[in-house]
Amino acid sequence: MIYLARLVLRNSLRHKLRGGLTVLGMVIAVLAFGVLQTVVGAWYANADQASPTRLVTRNAISLVFPLPLADVARIRSVDGVRAVAWANWFGAIYKEPKYFFPQFAISENYLDLYPEFVLSVDVGDRMTLKGTIFPGEWSFVVRAIYDGATRRTDLGQMFIHWDYLNETLKRTVPRRADQVGVYVVDVAGAERMATVARAIDEQFRNSAHETLSETEKAFQLGFVSMTEAIVVAIQLVSYLVIFIIMAVMANTMAMTARERTAEYATLKALGFGPRFVGALIFGESLLLAGCGGLLGVAATFPVAAAFSRRVGTLLPVFEVAEATVWLQLSCAAAVGALAALWPALRAAKVNVARGLRSVA
Repeated sequence: MIYLARLVLRNSLRHKLRGGLTVLGMVIAVLAFGVLQTVVGAWYANADQASPTRLVTRNAISLVFPLPLADVARIRSVDGVRAVAWANWFGAIYKEPKYFFPQFAISENYLDLYPEFVLSVDVGDRMTLKGTIFPGEWSFVVRAIYDGATRRTDLGQMFIHWDYLNETLKRTVPRRADQVGVYVVDVAGAERMATVARAIDEQFRNSAHETLSETEKAFQLGFVSMTEAIVVAIQLVSYLVIFIIMAVMANTMAMTARERTAEYATLKALGFGPRFVGALIFGESLLLAGCGGLLGVAATFPVAAAFSRRVGTLLPVFEVAEATVWLQLSCAAAVGALAALWPALRAAKVNVARGLRSVA
């Protein structure tokens, strides 16, 4: 076994330029695969972190149509509802549109339903936003900075007092006051989610403001579905990159096997069996793919961090998951094994007499 390992290592270093380029290609492929898979994971981050006991109730027609604040009492009365909070998408601009980050006007008890948001002490900084959905200049005092209970908590949001928004609208645009974008409903147990959702929607059936209640995860996935074609395209590209490097690797190993036909024939003449000959090619292919895979995984973390800084709040939860790392290593191993399969079979079946004649 040790002798086989030494031969594999020496064979890998015989053509340093070819081997180096093969490893480099593997690094780039594994790196690209990891970053693209992380982008897909970031797209689903909010849905993956959704609570199993939170419902989101919105207007059944569309999210752009609000619900009356008066509905909160009827929602609270549904059996199984522990608490109800509400929020409005604020959608203002900070300095310039390129500095985008989501803002929500939330009820006083909203953060009680989100233990993943951990508040710090008072801050006191002042900031001004330019309203789009709610026109005008809006001045705020930053009272707290929140942190995440886990690393995958979205830290790119701003929460403002819904009462501040509502009282301002009462003075400026009274017809838009006392309206809610979504209700967030805390349910007493995940097993009661479907029953409570049906009961809430039944209360407002055939009314002027029919509702659609769904789990928080389903609500978040609704946004993902709007860009599902992009997500699917990214996933396809990530696997296409792996397929391309597999073809390159297979060509490299085929060239290697052809060049060493005489050597394999000599080994068989000396008594080494077909399995030993095939193992030489498999070992070399797996070694090159493994080195490229490990280097690609190592490079994924700094590249992902740099990518995250560039995209900013567009993908607020952007980290390389453990599952992505294992998937990268699995792909590297699969590429190494599949690329060597046909050349190894040919080398194992090489005819000794014909192989030795190729020495000349």
